[in-house]
Amino acid sequence: MQTQFMAAINQLADEKNIPRDVVLDIVKAALRTAYRKDFGNKDQNVEVEIDDKTETTTVFLIREVVKKVEDENLQISLTDAKKLKKTAKLGDMIKMDVTPIGYGRIAAQSAKQVIIQRLQEAERDLMYENFKDRENELINALVHRVEDNQVFVDLGKITTILPYDHQIPGERYYGGQRIKIYLDRVIKTTKGPQLLISRTHPSLIKKLMELEIPEVKDKIVEIKGVARDPGVRCKIAVSSKDEKIDPIGACVGQKGVRVQNVTNELHGERIDVIEWSQDQQEYIKRALAPAETSRIVLNDHERRAYVYVTPEQRALAIGKRGQNVRLASILTGWELDIMDVSEMPEAKQKAAEAKQEVLEIKSLPISPESVEKLAKANLTLVSQVQGLSIKDFQDVEGITEDEAKTIVESLKKVK
Repeated sequence: MQTQFMAAINQLADEKNIPRDVVLDIVKAALRTAYRKDFGNKDQNVEVEIDDKTETTTVFLIREVVKKVEDENLQISLTDAKKLKKTAKLGDMIKMDVTPIGYGRIAAQSAKQVIIQRLQEAERDLMYENFKDRENELINALVHRVEDNQVFVDLGKITTILPYDHQIPGERYYGGQRIKIYLDRVIKTTKGPQLLISRTHPSLIKKLMELEIPEVKDKIVEIKGVARDPGVRCKIAVSSKDEKIDPIGACVGQKGVRVQNVTNELHGERIDVIEWSQDQQEYIKRALAPAETSRIVLNDHERRAYVYVTPEQRALAIGKRGQNVRLASILTGWELDIMDVSEMPEAKQKAAEAKQEVLEIKSLPISPESVEKLAKANLTLVSQVQGLSIKDFQDVEGITEDEAKTIVESLKKVK
């Protein structure tokens, strides 16, 4: 029958997912520390042996046989060594049984904290070894528990935290829920290895697309860029290496089933799939869909694009709370200014010759707070907002009705 002591060792190994030999070494190390603290000193060479069958714990003091003793902690004279072992000779290592009476009971309490600390260190090392080669991977996780904004997820006998700022806004988590997370990096900290996991990272989209779409997994269809407003909307640019394969059709699937599976995994996040283009004007045009653009003028030096649209397309191009233009800007890597088509000749001259100053919104007689809110929606130029109604301005995040009225009145005074 398995002894109580060894049963506890095996239980620890199973619960912590740590090899039995590692747990046993941790216990021995803790007992050595306890002996040095209670009966010896830190300079001694101590060895602990545990008999699996009898649970007997034996402590040995290891000393080298020397002609002249200079350190009693580590050395023993040949004369004294022969008293312990008749065949002892210079250079031998003598093991002296120094086990105190009732040592197992005394040492258990002294070693408790050391064992706990060492087990925690072993768990961290195991976590690092298991995950260091899995960076940039999609991982299946089980929600273990939720405490306020803290979501603890089980990654297979290892539990870690999904940070609040990497949780999809509005998504509710509960114990037993199965979710997919993106492992960004594994880093070592003073408190041990840390897994940087996320539900909001753009690469989560790429990994989910690889999972659902064979053409993406096989790299026939390439994802060139991702821009996300997690849980709300996402724009993905794709291209095909095979002329016979339509990249958008491959990603969307029949009746949209492929992209819908990704949407379902991401709390209903709407996904717009567009075809990437090497022509930057065409790429920007596609990124701003469903809005229709009239002309796009690029300022390569500032990597800024002036996008001209008709008045009826302006609100669609900007999007609710500036979402459409913001995601298009992130996706293409261009700062996008939505301009009224009536300003096209003047804007063209500005972009080409860079001579005429652009009137900025901050020059209007409106509050700094209003200017800041408009800037967050990429609305920094007067020409971008001319012709917008009070209702249009209220669609910009944070703009109140009174602020909208003030802005509209101020724009009427601009010549």
